[in-house]
Amino acid sequence: MASKALGIIPARWGSRRFPGKPLHVIAGKPLLRRVWERCRRAKSLDAIIIATDDIRIAEAAFSWGAEVSLTSSKHESGTDRAAEVAANATKFNHIINIQGDEPLVDPRVIDRLVAALRNDRKLEMSTAAHPFADSADAASPHQVKVVVNADGDALYFSRSPIPFVRQNASRVTHLRHQGIYGYSRKLLLQFVRWKPSPLERAESLEQLRALENGVR
Repeated sequence: MASKALGIIPARWGSRRFPGKPLHVIAGKPLLRRVWERCRRAKSLDAIIIATDDIRIAEAAFSWGAEVSLTSSKHESGTDRAAEVAANATKFNHIINIQGDEPLVDPRVIDRLVAALRNDRKLEMSTAAHPFADSADAASPHQVKVVVNADGDALYFSRSPIPFVRQNASRVTHLRHQGIYGYSRKLLLQFVRWKPSPLERAESLEQLRALENGVR
């Protein structure tokens, strides 16, 4: 039986910096709708669910024809919200967690994440990165960097520019991490049971929890 992939878009109203951000209109459409429409262009997703605890977001998404799951309001992160949906999505083998504020998410990236999980049964988690368009942006703590090994496996994520390049060292390409994740359903449910890890707390980067727990 072919594996099935579920795309989940967590969305919350109560952002401190920008309340109501998911429904902020960009060029005539709410931000969240633009994310959802991009996800629909991915060929590998068998279903897409918007996960929210806010009835305003839910009603708007229903009006576009989106499938919505109302979740707990107590979640600390979008990953926790996605895991609540995944817990009941027993017919799906793989979960793709797409940030609700990425209106330019590339459907081809989604397809590559799903393909990576389907092609390697030992792989439990996948994500994406690309070279910085402007190398100066690598210095920003708001842009997350990742270093990988020869096989493309993540070695570390950081808000600092990694690797550090010494004077006269050979030129390196800094990779910008993209906030999109693919998981086996089993791994996602385990991930949210692990406590936040020391490196995760230090960098405020949730994906480090996976590395510290030996996830491949």
